Amino acid sequence: MPKRIGIEVSLAVADAVKMAKADVISAYPITPQTHIVEELSTYVANGELDAEFVPVESEHSAMSAAVGASAAGARVYTATSAQGLALMHEILFIASAMRLPIVMTVANRSLSGPISIWNDHSDIMTERDINWIQLFVEDGQESLELTLAAFKIAEDKRVLLPTCVNMDGFMLTHMIEPIVFPDQAVVDKFLPTYKPLLTLDPKKPATLGPVGVPEVYLEAKKQCEQALLDSLDVVKEVLAEVNKTFGRKYDLVETNGRKKAETLFVTMGSLGETCWSAVDNLIAQGQDVGQARIRLWRPFPVKEFIKACKGAERLIVIDRAISPGSVCGPVAQEIKSVFYGLKDAPEIVNIIAGIGGRDVPVADFEEMYRLAKKRKLAKTYTLWGLNSNA
Repeated sequence: MPKRIGIEVSLAVADAVKMAKADVISAYPITPQTHIVEELSTYVANGELDAEFVPVESEHSAMSAAVGASAAGARVYTATSAQGLALMHEILFIASAMRLPIVMTVANRSLSGPISIWNDHSDIMTERDINWIQLFVEDGQESLELTLAAFKIAEDKRVLLPTCVNMDGFMLTHMIEPIVFPDQAVVDKFLPTYKPLLTLDPKKPATLGPVGVPEVYLEAKKQCEQALLDSLDVVKEVLAEVNKTFGRKYDLVETNGRKKAETLFVTMGSLGETCWSAVDNLIAQGQDVGQARIRLWRPFPVKEFIKACKGAERLIVIDRAISPGSVCGPVAQEIKSVFYGLKDAPEIVNIIAGIGGRDVPVADFEEMYRLAKKRKLAKTYTLWGLNSNA
């Protein structure tokens, strides 16, 4: 029978990796993801998880070790945050180009400077174009179940791409929440033993990831991108199986509030739950408002997002990262491109909020709604928390 336990979310993610029976864990500590790999090291040390735990000297080495282990045919996991993700940068592209189904948790954290260990999405937004599948979670239950789903998605023979699960640092990683743990037998049925398609073998020498001369580089990059685009259907299939197996209602884009509302908030990550409370309050006040919560960031689910926003006259897009030199935040950029040229496209209002872990309470979302409705917000973007909007 499933067990309901009050537990720190980072430890629940470690339990998910244990239940997934990862073969290799490459680990380097960085706040706020360290509790995940610390817990996994304990599981390996005491024999609860039969895996190789590789403590490396940097995050660059962590991803390099993950690439080597995955190429050899192992089910591989790692985790990182912020500067750690940035240090992995060049190897992240190699992982996707080599079609290696590595799973990584990104405990989202602000990038320096100034130094900040608190949460926003500047780390993963800097890595938008690494050709990885990228999921976002809102709470601990999702963190556990979508970690399991990430292995299934990444290892599907139609996909074979690395996958990262984004969970907000501290807001989720260090929170204690009631989480329902599935039985191991249920997980084993959902996620069978990994059977790699191609592996490095000393008895059959081969080259993986060779030099791409100009005559083949373009084709190789296009094939890799096409694999990412095609993975969308597999993500949908796996989420449907998660829903059936664990009794959830995951989708590529999830909605709440009034159907076909005049105004929709658009969120990703844990702030979505705070915004949800504000939406409920506004509806109780008679306001025509709803919410679209993006679950899949890459590949971006264009058709599903347009469908979720059908009937809306205004979108209030919440970004958790600044895109310096641009006219708006990265999520707003994406959404503006989705609606560009479409008939009856909604007005898109961009608010960049929660930077560097700045608190964004329910009342702030209600104030955002009122200002957007009165058209008192900037036409480019509003940096929430600056000056009078604190």
